[in-house]
Amino acid sequence: MSVTKCKKTLLICIIYSIPLMISSICSAQYRPSLFFREDWKEIPPETPVNQHHVANSNLTLELYGGAIEGMRKSNHDHPSDDPFYVWSGPCPGNWALTLKNPDSFVDLSEYAKIRWRSKQSGFRCLHIILKLADGTWLVSDQCDCYSGDWRIDEFNIVDIQWSELDIEAMTEKKPVIDPDLSRVDEVGFTDLMTGGSSDACSRVDWIEVYGKAVDR
Repeated sequence: MSVTKCKKTLLICIIYSIPLMISSICSAQYRPSLFFREDWKEIPPETPVNQHHVANSNLTLELYGGAIEGMRKSNHDHPSDDPFYVWSGPCPGNWALTLKNPDSFVDLSEYAKIRWRSKQSGFRCLHIILKLADGTWLVSDQCDCYSGDWRIDEFNIVDIQWSELDIEAMTEKKPVIDPDLSRVDEVGFTDLMTGGSSDACSRVDWIEVYGKAVDR
């Protein structure tokens, strides 16, 4: 085969391979990237936790119910690897905590997911809560319950069944079938219970939300 024919053959192969390469790249990017992560600042404990303790400068903290008075940002000298975390132990009533990006909604449809590192005690089980762009509140059926030590849990949003959340009473209501999660305003968590000091509470070290940013 001549050099000219070899070059032509190579060019044809490259041309036909480009669509396959593009398809492969697009397939690899179908999962949404990290929308936000919050770790809490490594500064002295305080009750209630406030915006000053939020490490991610792109996020706004919102507190509801008993969290307004009692949600505490905590840390202990011992053990030496004790994280800086928020916990519900002092909350005088059912509580909720959320985070939002003032510049963007987040699309939590399709392959979105939420991860966190938490530790619950007593009968407390930590649920995901969402505030949609239209003001609707949702709470997840899936939750993270008792653990004797910190652990990382991951939730595939597509696997979750949702119920409406009464944000005033902080209780679940009727199921919501296939809610539109393409424009989520706030993302957070609650155990739907009053704080019971260290023996009955929820603790969150960090939270990650994977979804697509949507302009407000």
